[in-house]
Amino acid sequence: MSRESREREADDGADELPEYAERVLEVAELIPSGRVMTYGDVAEWLEQGGPRQVGRVMALYGGAVPWWRVVRADGVLLPGNELSALEHYREEGTPLRQAARSSEGHVPRIDMARARWDGSGHDHTP
Repeated sequence: MSRESREREADDGADELPEYAERVLEVAELIPSGRVMTYGDVAEWLEQGGPRQVGRVMALYGGAVPWWRVVRADGVLLPGNELSALEHYREEGTPLRQAARSSEGHVPRIDMARARWDGSGHDHTP
């Protein structure tokens, strides 16, 4: 969703997004299909905030962007969103690896060594 679309949604009754949130969401939209950035990677890219701040933005506002591309550094899928995220990862060809058996069965993790995107080819001014 473009910045203009998010602003139109804000104009339709929702509060305007805080500037930091807007910047985090813009980075999420830059991440190519099949690739991921960690919460910390996004904060580092923006040179502002940290993983917790990025996580908070994604929890509050991330539904309008490819939220599944902003992940934990260990590659573990977000509790409560595993199935939805996994569907996106498989559709996009995101590299996965098998996790150890848990009470939920074998839940894959993101193969961070292969899936992590460093922002190559994009300007650092989202």
